[in-house]
Amino acid sequence: MRYTKKQFDLDFPSNDACLDKMFADRYGGVDTCPSCGVIGTRFHRVTGRKCYACQWCGYQLHPLAGTIFHKSSTSLVDWFYAIYLFSVSKNGVSAKELERHLGVTYKTAHRMARQIRLLMSQDGSIGGPGSIIEADETYMGGVRRNGKGPRGKIPVMGVVERGGEVRAIVVDAAGIRSSKTFIKSSVAPQSELHTDEARIYIWTNKEMTHQTVNHSLGEYARGHITTNTIEGFWGQLKRSIHGTYHSVSQKHLQLYVDEFAFRYSHRGEAVYPILLERASQLS
Repeated sequence: MRYTKKQFDLDFPSNDACLDKMFADRYGGVDTCPSCGVIGTRFHRVTGRKCYACQWCGYQLHPLAGTIFHKSSTSLVDWFYAIYLFSVSKNGVSAKELERHLGVTYKTAHRMARQIRLLMSQDGSIGGPGSIIEADETYMGGVRRNGKGPRGKIPVMGVVERGGEVRAIVVDAAGIRSSKTFIKSSVAPQSELHTDEARIYIWTNKEMTHQTVNHSLGEYARGHITTNTIEGFWGQLKRSIHGTYHSVSQKHLQLYVDEFAFRYSHRGEAVYPILLERASQLS
């Protein structure tokens, strides 16, 4: 299901509509005042303020407190539209693009983009009994020396459930220790793991069903055994970062990896409502 610009304009024509959405997502269904304890009370919007008050005692609830919108001078409509742009973009949204769309300063646009990416964090493990997980590593940025090896590049490790979600993490070095830590925390037990023949996955032979393809022999699939899915994700990640952001420092790379992992994991879904719900939670 797609969430369109026309639907956005209908749902959020004003700052008041945006604030009501945040209140509903964060406090929806509350019928007892935390202060006076009256059951069945209603909370009404306080004129001129971004809060709601109990009709009996005046106790106030602040739906923006502790969220990415807290103490921001940027209008909620602009925030909501920026989140919408991130939700419908396939290749990412740069701070310069936000600056042009919203008419804010570059500094403000850069901060907003960072806060929105924080909403796209990766959660939980993938896979389980009967699931096929593909694992692989790639290298981002930097310049190869003499055209060989990953020197100067940033290693990223990833796993993807075939037909499901992806998890990816920036690491200091793509070795046995980092692969073991990452896979154990990201892949549920009893999953079937597919990799290439890199030695960093050799430990998995004793702990799970592990199948490999030999890329050095030109083998990219043997029956259902392949790593083409995770390699497809790497291709999309690299094309998007190069085309939209051009380059990303190692310090901030994980945020961008999270962004594209989130998009991949929620492909085919209406992403905008998911991001708004996350935005209503404490940051």
